[in-house]
Amino acid sequence: MRDPQRSIGIGIVAPSSYAPDPEGAERAIALLRASGYRVILHCDPHQRMERFAASDAERLAHLHAASRDPEVDIVMALRGGYGLSRLLPKIDWPLLAGSGKLFVGHSDFTALHMGLLVQGGAISFAGPMLCDDFSRQPPSPFMLAHFHDCLHQPSATITVEQSGNPALQASGVLWGGNLAMLTHLVGSAYFPQVDGGILFLEDINEHPFRIERMLLQLLHAGVLARQSAIVLGDFSGQRLADIDNGYSFESVLALLRTTLSVPIVTGLPFGHIADKVTLAVGAPATLKADGSGWQLSMQGYPALIRG
Repeated sequence: MRDPQRSIGIGIVAPSSYAPDPEGAERAIALLRASGYRVILHCDPHQRMERFAASDAERLAHLHAASRDPEVDIVMALRGGYGLSRLLPKIDWPLLAGSGKLFVGHSDFTALHMGLLVQGGAISFAGPMLCDDFSRQPPSPFMLAHFHDCLHQPSATITVEQSGNPALQASGVLWGGNLAMLTHLVGSAYFPQVDGGILFLEDINEHPFRIERMLLQLLHAGVLARQSAIVLGDFSGQRLADIDNGYSFESVLALLRTTLSVPIVTGLPFGHIADKVTLAVGAPATLKADGSGWQLSMQGYPALIRG
């Protein structure tokens, strides 16, 4: 158990790609320290190896070292990109799941969230990373506030005012993350079997037809129909062409809603955006929506409650 008199320690690991802007990483570290956190570097933000932050063995060792470090309360990813897939078979999952650390990240880090869910349902957090969330100039006050509030209390509620969503009330395990990473894991030992869950999804730089193809893969695999609700976050960075002829993300959403009986809501402030929430992956959650907006409540997850 953490000593309540000790400031919260954030261990930085780089299981995926390197920091494209090391100065930005240093700026993010300074911000966290100024916010009262102790930052423990288990990776070198200046190191690079091809498109990775270090060799596979080094990145794996950093992840394990942070999980063992008694001074670390939160294990945060340096950034996403690509690389965790190469580490999955070698990760000491019982070590991570039993460490008591709060693992935080998104994008490529989705693979770690899913692996932890498979390993006994360990809860982790889809949230900001050192780069580019804390390194932004300026960082998002919304992101900072929600990161702090979510991790310091065992419940949190996200309220979205947005019309056009179906009225519903659902409950279940909150899970999901980056759409490309989830479809990549289908059929593997790192893809959790969640029935009656609330599945959240996001992605970036994916053309609508690729988004549709990945969603159809989850549909054909039986994943989507087993959920109680689906919540869509940010899907930005798309480039439409003349050949699309009006086909867009809205077309994908319309197809999904007519094909699937599971309710789908949009507008989750999560993804590759500045103003993102922090989500407790694997936690019990409830979702309530009406014609004017919706609320997602998470509870029963481990938090850094000060003594």
